Amino acid sequence: MADEWPLQSFLELGALPGAVPSARLHTRQVVFEWGLAALERSAELVVSELVTNAVIASQSADRTLSVRLWLLSDKAQVLILVHDASAQPPVLLQVDSQAERGRGLLLVDRFSEQWGWYSPSETDGKVVWALVSSPLPNGQ
Repeated sequence: MADEWPLQSFLELGALPGAVPSARLHTRQVVFEWGLAALERSAELVVSELVTNAVIASQSADRTLSVRLWLLSDKAQVLILVHDASAQPPVLLQVDSQAERGRGLLLVDRFSEQWGWYSPSETDGKVVWALVSSPLPNGQ
């Protein structure tokens, strides 16, 4: 994997309220340092939504577990992976524009080239991933 994604970063966070802003800041800094400033906002938005969902999923487990974030890059795009403690698959909800909840994966779907999930064989839970390769449109 190092050949495909030579730039790699890992962050482990408690499934606590501060995890989301910490993950956003980490993403902003790492993507900037990788020379991919044009992707900062897109990557930060996607990380924010995925880590928010992961925190909720990990808190609903019998005990509060960690959330893990990997950022990988081939110097043109950023692959985001987020691990949480729940084996339940993510569900892309169809909600209206007035809904206050349930739009996270809609945003991930809109601002990533592709996304998906898998159950890792070596741990419990799941990994949700998204590939970001274009900046947010102006005004977003």
